[in-house]
Amino acid sequence: MSKRKHLGGIKEAEKMKRRMERVKVEMKEISKEQESIRKGQGEVKEKFKVIELECEQLRRQTDIMIRQSLNTQLRLCLIFQILKAREMSHFTKAASLTRILREVIAKQGKEK
Repeated sequence: MSKRKHLGGIKEAEKMKRRMERVKVEMKEISKEQESIRKGQGEVKEKFKVIELECEQLRRQTDIMIRQSLNTQLRLCLIFQILKAREMSHFTKAASLTRILREVIAKQGKEK
């Protein structure tokens, strides 16, 4: 083997070695980036779970508020009908509506 070919082979080997070192460094950087991405994904997943729990809690609170509003509307409607019946001197109807109102109030009290 001539000296020239031998030196050329050594230079190629050195180039290859430098390339391999660069590849190793790049692989370490990529590995760090991937770990950072995994960590970020975990954090996002946790935050998403917290948000889901908060949404569920808000849904339950909204349902409670809707039920309370409907119960209030029912009571007001009965009270208005009782007043109207008394105004029209329909005391039997007023007594019946008053009994229904008491039952509604008692039922709602048990639900709480």
